[in-house]
Amino acid sequence: MDYVNLGPTGLKVSRLCLGLMSYGEPSRGNQPWSLGSEAAVPFFRQALDAGINFFDTANVYSAGSSEEITGSVLLSMVPRDEVVIATKVHGRMHDDPNGQGLSRKAIMREIDNSLRRLGTDYVDLYQIHRWDYETPIEETLEALHDVVKAGKARYIGASSMHAWQFAQALYLADLNGWTRFVSMQNYYNLLYREEEREMMPLLDDQGVASIPWSPLARGRLTRPWGEATNRSEQDQFGRNLYTDEDRPIVDLVHSIAERRGVTPAQVALAWVLGNPVVASPIVGATKTRHLDDAIAALNLQLDEDEISALEEPYRPHRVQGFV
Repeated sequence: MDYVNLGPTGLKVSRLCLGLMSYGEPSRGNQPWSLGSEAAVPFFRQALDAGINFFDTANVYSAGSSEEITGSVLLSMVPRDEVVIATKVHGRMHDDPNGQGLSRKAIMREIDNSLRRLGTDYVDLYQIHRWDYETPIEETLEALHDVVKAGKARYIGASSMHAWQFAQALYLADLNGWTRFVSMQNYYNLLYREEEREMMPLLDDQGVASIPWSPLARGRLTRPWGEATNRSEQDQFGRNLYTDEDRPIVDLVHSIAERRGVTPAQVALAWVLGNPVVASPIVGATKTRHLDDAIAALNLQLDEDEISALEEPYRPHRVQGFV
């Protein structure tokens, strides 16, 4: 396993991050396809054995159950300081009027709740899951700065927003001497490349790491077009992300994979890893072969002709993933 610095920091993270949205009690939240605590154990072990030290969850995943499983399973296998744990805040966690968003009240409550569920006194990376249009960004940034200064988070990151919003947040943090975002968890894969227009150049200019979510397009790039899975049949959010115009790209991924003697997942992930702004793609795994493919992709180098072929059929998409 290779390790890279997370953006402008000295924090070393593995070139792959295990996304933990897949692990949560199915009876909690709105993810009936998720794996419970016992079923999640082999995936944490497989990731650690492969050298993965970076794990990403969120308070809203399975209504907090993902964080609980992360704390009980992962931290029973490895000393806390040997892993990098990231979580996120924004989604609704309580029914009261302040039960969601990025107000100072919500952030201060949710960081403590996340730490309790995770069974640790700090997270390495605390991320805002989405932009909060009802809270001044200055309030959010100052609250996050105070979370860091209190020792409850080592670094802060953001996820899925317009580039102008992220630029504003970076400017205001610098202006006020607040802690700066070091990472952006953005939606980026062969089927959705709109981030290349503004967000990726901004990250490159500012030295901020991209840790993209859904680098395999929720599995669409890994299976023949039209083939369904248990998750895809129940995933209302993911159902709206792709259209038939994406099919030629999927077909090309499979064609190159067959010619190379590798899996489509390896080809699709190798393309994402080839972007120099990308530090550590977030991969999900509900079967052991999912992690096997992700690890193998680290050693797959696509040539220029293959990259050109994969990129040529792409057509502009409407902004997706957060609006």
